Amino acid sequence: MGDNKGSSKLSIAKGKQKPIRLSLSDKRSVRTQFGALPYRIKDGKIQILLITSRGTGRWIIPKGWPMDGETPAGAAATEAFEEAGAMGKLKHNVLGFYAYDKGHAGEKLPCVVAVFPLKVKNLVKSYPEMGQRRRKWVSQKKASQMVDEPELRQMIKVFDPKS
Repeated sequence: MGDNKGSSKLSIAKGKQKPIRLSLSDKRSVRTQFGALPYRIKDGKIQILLITSRGTGRWIIPKGWPMDGETPAGAAATEAFEEAGAMGKLKHNVLGFYAYDKGHAGEKLPCVVAVFPLKVKNLVKSYPEMGQRRRKWVSQKKASQMVDEPELRQMIKVFDPKS
């Protein structure tokens, strides 16, 4: 997962992480992905930037696979740019983890996603996956209701950028 650059140590944010349920029906291994929780403060309120998945169109956060020579948080920031056109200040502390089954080539691959907060400073109009996804700023409460994964819902619901 790349070299150890300065502050790339993973740490768990305050609060309890509930157990993650994985649907392992056979001996396939669990894949790891890195995701960004893009947010901004508008009129004193936290807003979350959600995007649609390419396959089903459900609301998700930007996420992707580990990248050679990149920290986990750096990979999350790259995905935020590629999938949502979001650029900003990234924290290297893990907010938490969530699990989901990724549909791939007719199979379901069990994945665990480590999530990093990204304070969005700039949202560009042109980005690599702009024709494949929609993006939307929503309130923290609304975002927690729009995503499917229970652990991600809870993570968004209790997210505090000051901690």
